[in-house]
Amino acid sequence: MGIISLIKTKNLEKRYKQGTPAEVLALDGINMEVEEGEMLGILGVSGSGKSTLLHILGCIDNPTKGDYYLEGEDVNKKGDRELAKIRNEKIGFVLQEYGLILNKTAHENVSIPLLFGSTKFGNIKDKTFEILNKVGLSSVTNRKVKDLSGGQKQRVAIARALVNDPDLILADEPSGALDTDTAKKIMELLVELNEDGKTIITVTHDPVVASFCKRLLNLEDGKLSSMDKDDLNYHPNK
Repeated sequence: MGIISLIKTKNLEKRYKQGTPAEVLALDGINMEVEEGEMLGILGVSGSGKSTLLHILGCIDNPTKGDYYLEGEDVNKKGDRELAKIRNEKIGFVLQEYGLILNKTAHENVSIPLLFGSTKFGNIKDKTFEILNKVGLSSVTNRKVKDLSGGQKQRVAIARALVNDPDLILADEPSGALDTDTAKKIMELLVELNEDGKTIITVTHDPVVASFCKRLLNLEDGKLSSMDKDDLNYHPNK
């Protein structure tokens, strides 16, 4: 039996406002495979379909046509309860605008996925602190997110994505709200997590972010193609 890809899509298509004069073809026959342990970057301009693709890979949205297999299982055949379980246990999301509850502490934000999982209530505090420490935020555990810097907020978001030890981390424009230096530090953290064995898919329009990824794909007009890092015209100083 051959190795099963972590992710495999076949002729994935997504249409919005289907059957109307305003119909939009956001994804047009996407075929891709992602192996376990990859750090993949998907580069494209605004409106190219990057977030749409990420939402389908993250089991947040459904394709109009085509197949999506996660760990060899047909996602299209999963019910709502099964999809919710996959999102909570197998996938971690890192969003451009953080997606945090600003009036709650870092600890409270990171603990949210645990409240919906199988972690015993008595273990939540220790597990949350452990993951905040892993991303370098042990000193701000009890500070409200609204009082943190942009880089700290993104680290809280990464900690929340990691707290259930998912197989896959999906990052949607993780540098979008950050300055260049802070964005590099966030990407360095994602590289470290990848080196620890996490599979990471990042969608971005930013060549600085894309340069940290080990493999690149380009998404343009809903179509996916391979991309060489030399085409970025940017190489981070290591």
